[in-house]
Parts: sequence; structure tokens; C-alpha cells
Amino acid sequence: MERFFDPQSVVVVGASNTPFNLGSTICNMLKDYLHYDGNVYAVNSKGETVNGYPGYSSIPDLPQTPDLAVIIVAARHVPGIIRDCARKGIRHVVIESAGFSEGGEIGEAMQREIDAIARQNGIRMLGPNCLGTLSSRNKFCCFYGVNPSLVEMNQIFESPGSISYIIQSGGVVVLTLESLYYDLVGVNKVVSIGNKCDVDEADLIEYFQKDETEVIGIYLENIADGRKLMEAARKSRKPVLVYKVGKTKEGAQAAMSHTAGMANNDRIFDAACRQAGIIRLQSIDELHSLPKIFTEMPLLKGKRIAAFTNSGAFGGISADLLVQAGLQMVRLSPQTQEKLKKVGQVFNIKNPVDIGPAPPQTYLDIFEILLSAEEVDGLLPLLSVWQPFVIDCLLELMKICKRYEKPAAIYTPNAISKSVAIRARHRLPIFETTEQAVRALSVSQTYFASLLKRNLTGDRPLWGAGLNTDHRSTGEALS
Repeated sequence: MERFFDPQSVVVVGASNTPFNLGSTICNMLKDYLHYDGNVYAVNSKGETVNGYPGYSSIPDLPQTPDLAVIIVAARHVPGIIRDCARKGIRHVVIESAGFSEGGEIGEAMQREIDAIARQNGIRMLGPNCLGTLSSRNKFCCFYGVNPSLVEMNQIFESPGSISYIIQSGGVVVLTLESLYYDLVGVNKVVSIGNKCDVDEADLIEYFQKDETEVIGIYLENIADGRKLMEAARKSRKPVLVYKVGKTKEGAQAAMSHTAGMANNDRIFDAACRQAGIIRLQSIDELHSLPKIFTEMPLLKGKRIAAFTNSGAFGGISADLLVQAGLQMVRLSPQTQEKLKKVGQVFNIKNPVDIGPAPPQTYLDIFEILLSAEEVDGLLPLLSVWQPFVIDCLLELMKICKRYEKPAAIYTPNAISKSVAIRARHRLPIFETTEQAVRALSVSQTYFASLLKRNLTGDRPLWGAGLNTDHRSTGEALS
């Protein structure tokens, strides 16, 4: 599987100098922007050189057997090219061409043909009808049609991250990557699986257990082998977040026309996700908004939440949202309330804790009191950045959270543009709405509970601040 993300040599079949040729955009990215140091070959009818990469008229003419073949030609030519790959000894192929099982009977027949050739010759395939792969650490990408001169695209490779995506749609790949430019979590690997005639989401979940991935985000339009997917997710020691279309009959039909798969029974899928520990996403935005609760914060080991605000209105808003999400507005103990009373400048020492204009030490004292309280499992700070020092306090909050192994889902009730700018500049895991922050706490607690059920809390995972199953709040929170 590694050769799909870190090949030492590549052939791009269909790359030419024809205007608007998509294969040539792959060659341009590899050479001009990623400075890929492996051998790259172009195969086209004229055998012409493409952006300095030597050209050949067929795969058998290549001077070596490449690790990876990327095919982007008319669908009718693909079966013959797969045969050539088999003869040349190429065992990893990305088929970016469309027009197969999603395109009617003729396309279905061609897909059956390439499937048979691949099986007979031990070829692993991604696609067809996909965008390819991206690896930020290896600085490899075979996406077609991307303009890598965009500053944002360069950021992906300059700042490798810890989330890996398995996405059935090329369009959703682009949307998610663009969204992450303005969010906190960087990308490790991205793979577009398209019709997934061979390599599927379960194969990739298993593969991502062995690399730098901390969170796995998935977009699906159909499931070919539900048992295989659920087994891979059940064994995963890394959070698996899935957004799947097809909740309605109309959505299922639209998915079928896109990647040729039935969207399956949604109620059965939902129940299976709960059993396997999969986090079912509610919106496409959650693919980029939720991972930071796992990568930047400890897991939420119980349901008892304390809210802290410098704007009283958000106390009531958060209380409603927390209860609706299945969490609890914790009743602070008399000891905790007494400590808060001594801080001063606190309007309300009950939950939610409410302050007015106050100096930095007030914020820090309240963080310490709430997170050290035995009755508190997590914190929902809803703090307007009315002074620059609030940012410094939030940075200190992250340290306190890791010391007590309790998470905080931060929301700053400012204009979204201001919150996003603060998040980017200071690397703070700020959510863009109260709803997002509460949802993050909810999925964190749900995931921790699923780890307990699957007996996967023995080893400390790579992501977040790790697990501590001896935490004294665990038993009560899950009762």
C-alpha cells in the first residue's frame, strides 16, 4: 500500500503536450512544485517528452518497471493499458479515468475486464474514477488538474499534519483541503478511492494504523463490503470519522450516478457504526472541523461539563446545547464553588461560571479550579477575545488540560473572521460556533466510551494527550 503514497518511480499514462491535458498537470506538479526526485515517465501516442520527463509511446517501451502507474486516458483504452502494466511487472495502478461502472453497461463491462486482469496478475488498483493520492511528508501527489502554485497548496506540504482522508469524491477532496487551509489540523495523507474496484476504505483504515496518522476522516457514497469495513474500524486504535451520503432515497440515487454504488440501508449502517466505534458525521464540514478535538486535546472520559463565559448569554445557550447533545451541565460541588468565590470578579459561581471584565489571573484561576474539580470531566470555555491577554490565557489553558487529562472545546464569541485569524496565528483549537464546540465534546466522549467497549484502552494512542483509564471520573460518567 505504501507505494501508492511513496513510489520511487512513476509513469503517467496519458500525459502529453496537448492543451488542457490533465496528465501533464500531474507531471508539472511533480517536477516544478514538489521537486519529486524519482524517475517519471510520460506515455502518449506520440511518445513526446512532457515538462522534461521522457516520453514513450507504450508502457512496454519504458526503460524500467515503475513502482506506480497513473492512468488518465479515455476509458476504452484502459483494459489494454492494464494488460501492458501486467506484462511490464507494474503492481500498483491508479486509474483516474472515468466512464466505468458509473457509466452504464459498457462501462460496467470494461470495469469487470480490468478487475479480472488485475486479479490474475496481482495488481493493486485505486479507482477507477478517482483523483489519486497525496502524501505531505513524502511530498508526493498525483492529483490531476490541481494548480499547485496556490499558496494554500504549498502549505499542505510545508506543514505536514496528522489527519488522513479516504474520500470517494474528488470534489470533496478539494473542498476538504481548502477548508483545512483555515483550520488547525494539517494533512498527513489523502486518497481518493472513486469506484474502489480493488483498494477500499477498509484496506486504508488498516494501512493508516501503521503511519503518522492520528485521525482518519472518510467520505463515502456506498459500501461494497460492510463486514470488512466494520471489522477494520472495530480494530482501529485511531478515531474513524465517517460522513456518508444516502440517508434519503434521492441521495442514494445521486450517489449511484456518481460512483456507481448503492448507498445501502442507512439505519443498518448507523447501528453498525455505533457497534464498531465509528463516529458518524452530521455534515460535510465536520470532516475538517472535528479532528482537532482528538489531535489537540485529551479524550473526554465522562459527560459532566463545566461552562465558563465572560458573556452571560452564552451560558444559557451552552446549557441547552450540552443537554441536547447528551452531555451534562455538572453541578459544581460546594468546595468548588467556595474556591470560585475567593477568586473575585465572578458573577456566578454555579455552572455556567460567568465573569465580567477581569485580569488574566482570574481566567487562569478559574481554569485551574474547574479542571482540577473531581466532578468536572471537561470544559466548555466561551470567551470573547476582548483583550489580547485572553489569547495568552487560552494557550495556557491547553497546558492545564493536558496536565489534568481533561479536554476543553474552545469557542470565542467574536466575528468568525477574527476567531479564524486567532486560531491560525496562535495554533489554538478554536471552534467556529458553539454548536461545533459542543459537538466536539460529544464525539470525544462517545469515542472514549467505544474504546472501553472494544477493550482498546490498554495502549496509549498516538493522538491527543493519551488515555488514562484510571481517571476517577470514568466509572461515574459511563454509568
